[in-house]
Amino acid sequence: MVSQTKLVAFISAGLAFVGALFTIIGGGGLFSWIGGAIAGICGLMAVIFLRYGYIVLPMITQQTKVVVMTDTGFEVPPSQDVILKKGEGLYYASAFLGIKIHESASEKTLEENIAYNEYFERAISNLKYVSKISYMLYVEDITEKRKNIEAKRAEAQLRLAREREKPEPDVLRIDKFEKEVGSWDNQLNKLIRGIKPMGVIAYAMTTASGVSKEGATASVKAQAKELKSALENTLNVEIDWLTADEMMKCFDWERFLPTTSQELEETAV
Repeated sequence: MVSQTKLVAFISAGLAFVGALFTIIGGGGLFSWIGGAIAGICGLMAVIFLRYGYIVLPMITQQTKVVVMTDTGFEVPPSQDVILKKGEGLYYASAFLGIKIHESASEKTLEENIAYNEYFERAISNLKYVSKISYMLYVEDITEKRKNIEAKRAEAQLRLAREREKPEPDVLRIDKFEKEVGSWDNQLNKLIRGIKPMGVIAYAMTTASGVSKEGATASVKAQAKELKSALENTLNVEIDWLTADEMMKCFDWERFLPTTSQELEETAV
C-alpha cells in the first residue's frame, strides 16, 4: 500500500514530468514558460513530500480539515497525530512515540546496565496508565552500515562543535552530543573488529478513552507527553511524537511486522 505522502509525491513528480514536456514542445513561447514553472514547482513539492511529508501533510490536512478513514474503521483526524476508534459508548485514541537509542546494553558495564534497568522501572512505575514499548531487532546489512555510521558520526561531531562554539554553550546538550559521538565510535569499532551489527527500532504506544473524539484525543495527548518526559529523563533517549505516515507505520506494525531487515530499514521511523 502506497503511503499518503508518497502518493502525493508521485503525483507531484508526474505533474513535473508533464511540465517538462510542455517546456520541450513549447518552443520557447508561453507554453514553455508555463511548463517550466509547473516542472519546477511540482518537482520541488515531490522532494519536500518525500523528505518531510510527515511534517507537511499534517499541516495541510489540518488546514483543510481532511479526515482519513482506514479500511478497518479507524479514523485519523486532520492533525494526524493520533488514531481514533469508536467503541461501545466511548471513543478510543492512540498515540505513538518514536524512540532513538544511542547506547546499547553491550556498550555498558554491568553496574550501568543494573542502574539503567532501575531507572526504567522507576519511569514506568510512575505512570498511571497502560503503555506499550516495542523493540524490533534485526541483523543489519554491513555493506552500507559503515558509510551510514561514518556519516551520522560526522553529523554528531558537527552538532557538538557548533554547541561548543556558542558564547554560552548548553552543558546538557554538550554531554548529549558527546555520548552520541561516542556511540557512533563504538559501533564503528565493532564493525572494524568484524562484529555483526544488530539494528533496533523502538517505539512507544499509549491509548486513552473519552465520551467524545475531542476528549479521547486530549487524554491520550496528555498521557503521551507524560510518557515522553518519563522516558527521556530516565533513559537518556530521544523521543519524537510520530505523525502521519510515521504513525501509521507503527500502527501497521501492531498487526504485521516487516518480513526482511531491508524492508524494516526502508520503513524505519
